[in-house]
Amino acid sequence: MAFSLVRVPLLSLVAAFFVNADIQLDCGPDAVTLVWTESGSQRDLWLLRLGSCGPSAVSSGEAVFSVAFSECNFRRKVTKDELEYSNDLTYPSFENTKTTFSHPVACSFERPIAWSPPQYHPASLQTYGQGDLRFRMELMNDRFSGPAPSRAFVLGALIPIKASVAQDKHQPLLLLLDECVATPTQSLWTDSDVYHIITNHGCLVDSRVSRSRFEPRSHSSEIGLSLQAFRFAVAKEVYIHCTLTAWDPNALDQNRKACHQVGDRWELLDDSSASAVCGCCDTSCSSRRTRSTSGT
Repeated sequence: MAFSLVRVPLLSLVAAFFVNADIQLDCGPDAVTLVWTESGSQRDLWLLRLGSCGPSAVSSGEAVFSVAFSECNFRRKVTKDELEYSNDLTYPSFENTKTTFSHPVACSFERPIAWSPPQYHPASLQTYGQGDLRFRMELMNDRFSGPAPSRAFVLGALIPIKASVAQDKHQPLLLLLDECVATPTQSLWTDSDVYHIITNHGCLVDSRVSRSRFEPRSHSSEIGLSLQAFRFAVAKEVYIHCTLTAWDPNALDQNRKACHQVGDRWELLDDSSASAVCGCCDTSCSSRRTRSTSGT
């Protein structure tokens, strides 16, 4: 098989929770401060998570989160009259560390009269391949019928991305997105921030906190991804780096798959009845060396 690395350039909180704790929420215009107080508990409060972030500080019986809405995978919803930022406060169960209890956190504001959505600018695409197959990745229009008319996207909009492999006379192959990350720089190998989109050999982890999803296939040699545009770092341009794998369509397993969340469960794109292979997406999927068409 072959693989390729491709670069594509409110104020409300319900106090009830799963433990007897006091929660105070202070919503600022660009950030939120949440204070969790649980007197007399032996719970390790460093395990609390607000979205993807741990506490900013922990003292005896108290955990404090002070984070910007642009961090921690906050979700933003804009209506005609309201601007809302929401997230989930979670903690692992004592009985099963793979299970978490969660509680919604939301900050709502009156939508500013002059507010307009900022723009998202993916950079141009560059493709690098290994083996005898030719891989390609490009931004598409909203029907996936042709190239995108613009590289600027409104935050929250879905960005259509299509990857493909030219099989020529090769045996039929199924194209998969193995790993994808976003960076504010063109180089993946710098110390810049990284936002994980696809991990664990094909798990679209961004679909847990957004409307991002894989699209139904029209050809096995193509895969479509609708990625919800997000605020990342302070960059005006965002580069998306992906590892692509061309694989045997009849040999999908935990290492070779395309999984996204549908509702509250993981679903396998190519056969929902075999979604058990997605069961490792919330933990760690095993890894195995990829065999390329060149024999290396």
